Amino acid sequence: MVSGVAARYARSLFELAEEAGATSATEKDLGRFEALLEGSADLRRLIESPVFSSEEQQKAIGAVLDGAKIGGLTGNFLRVVAQNRRLFAVPQMIRAFREIAADARGEATAEVTAAHALTADQEQALKAALNDLVGKDVTVKVTVDPSLLGGLVVRVGSRQIDTSLKTKLNSLKVALKEVG
Repeated sequence: MVSGVAARYARSLFELAEEAGATSATEKDLGRFEALLEGSADLRRLIESPVFSSEEQQKAIGAVLDGAKIGGLTGNFLRVVAQNRRLFAVPQMIRAFREIAADARGEATAEVTAAHALTADQEQALKAALNDLVGKDVTVKVTVDPSLLGGLVVRVGSRQIDTSLKTKLNSLKVALKEVG
């Protein structure tokens, strides 16, 4: 349900931003609000907790937006989201907005999980391969997960390519159990 709600709100915000010629500014403001969320446990609790009334959330979000000088379309959007008691979905809305905006620009984002940090050359080679595969300009976001042991897990849109050693070993383990 959250993804559906988030996608609808994000699509509406994108259409309004595009109509106003403010897509880039809106994306930047959403990024600033996201940074505030990541930096404040109290703000996260405010948007996630159903204990706060709509009025309390509206006042608090209004104060945060005024303090951060986030106004215009993004500020109004977040106030409407608070009024509609949908603040819990704001992180997903921001992610969905970025995906919609990137798609409109002909870009795609690849979430890459690697067993160890990639060198700049490896990242460039991966980006070039993904550009060819997807047919768009791909932005690569790399996270490190040592439990993969080796290889990569690449997620672009709904596609996932898993070449991790961990997955291969698990597959081998399952195959050996079936034989024995």
